[in-house]
Amino acid sequence: MKLLYFCCFVYFLTACGQYKDESLHLTGKIGELLIVADDDIWNSSEVKKALDSSFTRYIMPYFPDVTTFELVHRNHITFDGGIKRHRNVLLINIIPGFTEKTAELKIIKDGWAYDQSIMEINAKDKSQLIQCLKGELSDKMHAFYDENEWKRLSALFQEEENTYVQKNIRKTFGIDIQLPDGSGIVSANKNFYRIEFPPASRPIEFPNIGKQDVGAVWEGIMVYQYDFIDSNQLSLENLLKARDTMLRYNVPHETEGLYMGTQYVKLVYPEMTSATNKSGTIKGYEMRGMFHFVGKKMHTTGGAFWAFHFIHPRSKKIICISGYVDAPSTTSWTHFLRELQAVWKSVKII
Repeated sequence: MKLLYFCCFVYFLTACGQYKDESLHLTGKIGELLIVADDDIWNSSEVKKALDSSFTRYIMPYFPDVTTFELVHRNHITFDGGIKRHRNVLLINIIPGFTEKTAELKIIKDGWAYDQSIMEINAKDKSQLIQCLKGELSDKMHAFYDENEWKRLSALFQEEENTYVQKNIRKTFGIDIQLPDGSGIVSANKNFYRIEFPPASRPIEFPNIGKQDVGAVWEGIMVYQYDFIDSNQLSLENLLKARDTMLRYNVPHETEGLYMGTQYVKLVYPEMTSATNKSGTIKGYEMRGMFHFVGKKMHTTGGAFWAFHFIHPRSKKIICISGYVDAPSTTSWTHFLRELQAVWKSVKII
């Protein structure tokens, strides 16, 4: 058990293993964070603003906006039954007799179901709670839920069978990645693979009408490679040039003359940051942006992409794992983008 002292509150780890049951499945949607707090705390505009600032952040640069988490609420009385197995839970307790000068934050390692992410904040009043939510650990609190969201998907994909697809990826690129069950190769050559995810893995819920559609999302992963010559190739501009070349010759639209390209408008101009795979053994660059189909002067569909570039230590080639998703604006893209993130994070060198 490790104590970290900050000026705003005390942060430490605890475990409640007596609740853990690997046979109980998680409830709630990917991208939901359940706030368990008394109604007067949840209805406080100052508390709500602090919660939004800490947890309702955006995966950039997508349009429409893609939030990392949507906050939903239950009070302590209605936090009962199956809702206790929600995938992401933040317990907020206001304790009038609380004597600490700063709020106390606990990260509960095991909760009421296997692989839950649970944090608990104890504070003496709203002011102390808000100070905690705005304090130095705000980013760490968000990162706790953020990482666990894609890690759960990665673990799920690892359990599923994609023997044929993975065997071909290993042979062609010298890497291994975990994929949703039922993923299939759409096109392949010695330097480029496109893999489509199964429709059943991507239900869409349309708000206010209570209906689902499992066939209106186009989602998958592209893996491609080309020779590494020098470090100049790893700039954002040069990686984008190589991407556009690869897409032009390998991802045609069903309409002749159209092919996948990158959107370069200011609002959604691609962004790139340093990143690593899940195990931290591969260092590279993640890139996020939007795509659309180009080649003719006509209106076309498009969507989001999330890519990871790195240099293979043996083949000395630049490898890109680039996920894409085209979903209606009537539904959140968070679930689909998390799937893409889980796939590229899972990459290993063979």
